[in-house]
Amino acid sequence: MRPLASRGQPKSSRLAQARAIQNKVILVSLLIVPFLLVFGMELIQRGNVQETWDWLTANPKLFAVNALLAFFVFLLIYCLIGSLFFAMGFSTLLLMLMSLISFFKQKLIGEPFFPWDIFLKKESMNIIPLVTSKEALVRLVLVFGISAGIFLLRIWLPRWPMKLWVRMTLGLMAVLALYSFGVRAPWAEKVMAQAGVNEIVWNQQQNYGENGISLAFTMNVKNSIVPKPSGYSELSIANMAEGLNELVGASKASVSNDKKPNVIFIMNEAFWDPTLLPGVKFNKDPLPTVHRLQKKTTSGYLLSPQFGGGTSNVEFEVLTGQSMSNLPAGSIPYQQYIRKPIPSLASYFKNQGYRSVAIHSYDGWFWNREEVYQYMGFDDFKSKEDFDNPEYRGAFISDDEVSRSIIDEVEANDNPTFIYAVTMENHGPYNDNRYGETDIKVEGNLTEEARNTLQTYAQGVYNADHSLKMLIDHFEKSDEPTVIVFYGDHLPMLGYDYDVYVQSGFVSTGRSDQWSLEEQKRIHSVPFVMWSNMDLPKEHVPILSNSFLNAYVLDRLQMEKPAAWAYNFELSRKVPGLLRGLVVDSGQVLYNSPPSSVASDVEKYRELQYDEMFGGQYLAKYLDSNGFTRSDEQPDGFDHVNIASEEEVDAAQ
Repeated sequence: MRPLASRGQPKSSRLAQARAIQNKVILVSLLIVPFLLVFGMELIQRGNVQETWDWLTANPKLFAVNALLAFFVFLLIYCLIGSLFFAMGFSTLLLMLMSLISFFKQKLIGEPFFPWDIFLKKESMNIIPLVTSKEALVRLVLVFGISAGIFLLRIWLPRWPMKLWVRMTLGLMAVLALYSFGVRAPWAEKVMAQAGVNEIVWNQQQNYGENGISLAFTMNVKNSIVPKPSGYSELSIANMAEGLNELVGASKASVSNDKKPNVIFIMNEAFWDPTLLPGVKFNKDPLPTVHRLQKKTTSGYLLSPQFGGGTSNVEFEVLTGQSMSNLPAGSIPYQQYIRKPIPSLASYFKNQGYRSVAIHSYDGWFWNREEVYQYMGFDDFKSKEDFDNPEYRGAFISDDEVSRSIIDEVEANDNPTFIYAVTMENHGPYNDNRYGETDIKVEGNLTEEARNTLQTYAQGVYNADHSLKMLIDHFEKSDEPTVIVFYGDHLPMLGYDYDVYVQSGFVSTGRSDQWSLEEQKRIHSVPFVMWSNMDLPKEHVPILSNSFLNAYVLDRLQMEKPAAWAYNFELSRKVPGLLRGLVVDSGQVLYNSPPSSVASDVEKYRELQYDEMFGGQYLAKYLDSNGFTRSDEQPDGFDHVNIASEEEVDAAQ
């Protein structure tokens, strides 16, 4: 029944009154909801109300800019859906899930949620086993519960739509506003400048923490486009080419005429030396083979651009000689940038008369490897699908199985073989008790959960070490010269917030943005060893970026280095360690950024990388020899490797 006060009112008056109420509710919602959304997003990130309140009261302008962005997202969804409370529910669900993803990603691998993470396909499902803890489930239930509650309001409250022309106008305005912030249009830059925005590109965890997740995420949209170096031009590359030709000439003079060796790179998943943890003891050496090789052969430490994940980025650096430090923070070249043939170790060895083969004991689609490996020039790719009745340990194919596959591939080829193998057995998480009773036992001042995690990881490392011994034992008896380069892609993720590392005293805090440069170096340094049945002199390498490893190995083998890698090798003598936010010079002195003495050399490196990946590829035009087999055509694809058994060969004959 209508209220008495309204019974005598004309219908037009009642409609006008209803519209006025509707407009007020819409206006109040559009003004208040964005601030509540930002508060909720930041609460998820910071973990408690007090820290969230301290941030927004200390940074009211930054809070307002984050709310402005949330407003445009809310407005756009409202204009698309046409229902106020449905739009409110979808906005809450979308932005809270975005904050949750960023929260868990930072806890696991120290990186927030980036715009390009949206384009991850099935790779993103790989994180699900890592976020099934009680803490994770509580947050997920709260987000979905609040969103569902807002959706249910629609049952009792009106739809409160807008007229079509208003929706189209405001929706277009919202799109243009979000686009302007993403590309940094002048007016958006002015707004951010007045708000005191300080973008911290080199430390994205700090960037998100200081500026707020909505604003930091939006600022990174522009960073998905790799900017052209200020000095880059065809003339600058032509000038560099003259000096690079001389480096290549010097490299040619030292090429050995001996029989070409098989070259095997093994990137072992999360391989690291847990005996480096202070205050932790093991009942037996988890790395007997590696520790023996460290005393007898060339060995050292590689500076990985990753921690806890992002294996493909390490592959990218090793195979191409390009550096992640020259690309936007958090980017994934395999997914974003490699859309055409690119020089790599595979194409280099192929040009030297080798057969280039990739082996990976996981799904071929992961990180887009099936496509990328073709662009890199591999002849064949053996992925999980191509292993015949493989041995598993836990959820993954064993490292021993990968070693057997490497041996089979080398034995099956008449030509010298280049193999790039990637293992999976010791992939995290490590709280699954995958081995049951372990050979390796851990003692130390650790919680029971941390001890179990470390024991599982250490057992995986022990198995990886054994798989390396299998290869060495085989090729020691072989009359084919063979070189094995064995290393890890990154340190393992041992619990939330670097739990095991903090408990053992390896780092001082679970906040990576508070680490010293020495701690950053420590958490990114993985061991590598080189073994050969040839007579190669021993050398100790204190630190070397993954992007310089290919040039270093070619130099050790006295093989001609392509021009760009010859430059990399010379640069590595001045700056052996080069990460975003961490630079190590030849004297092992640590810096936040390249010191002035080598800044111009590092900038040339950046120009050469830009030229190859995004520019005009001028370098190849001005070189006497490039050292690679190059093709501008799309790759035709390759058949997956399938080693035939003796019975199958006999049957075919």
